[in-house]
Amino acid sequence: MSKNVYEQCPIYEKELITLRKTSKEDVEDLLKCYSDEKAVPLFNSDNCNGDDFHYITMERMQKAVDFWEFSYANKYFVRWTVILNNTNEKIGTIEMFHASAEGDFNHYGILRIDLQSKYEIQSIIEDILDVSNEFFYELFGVEVVLTKAIPEASERILALKSSGFKHINRKFRNYDDYYYR
Repeated sequence: MSKNVYEQCPIYEKELITLRKTSKEDVEDLLKCYSDEKAVPLFNSDNCNGDDFHYITMERMQKAVDFWEFSYANKYFVRWTVILNNTNEKIGTIEMFHASAEGDFNHYGILRIDLQSKYEIQSIIEDILDVSNEFFYELFGVEVVLTKAIPEASERILALKSSGFKHINRKFRNYDDYYYR
């Protein structure tokens, strides 16, 4: 890795969105995403100790952001806030981390994408995937990026396919619906 993402977290700007490290100042705006009942089923909560990321209070959202900051400080994963460029609205987050395992997906990265349902659209997701495709392999020292898209996530699946991701066509750690690139 040429840069250490845990020492200096980069900011990425694309046509529609900007990604910057999630912080305490994002809590109120992010509650709109994590309280969105239409969005929650699209989040990847696999292997998250039962947390479904459906938060309906400021206190619970604050605890989540505190945990994300703790996790960053301890080099577990990075959470970026997704900011819509034309309005500066914070519409969700993404998470990325390097994981090692035996088998086909050794040295892989997991990309989680959490967006308000009204922003779960192909063009926004493609901007996120453009950042991942351009920077995350080197930044996280991974050979493969995996991300989840349930069959109902039609816009996400279109974005994944147009960005070069393919369905793995089997379970990944006992979970379904993963795509890789």
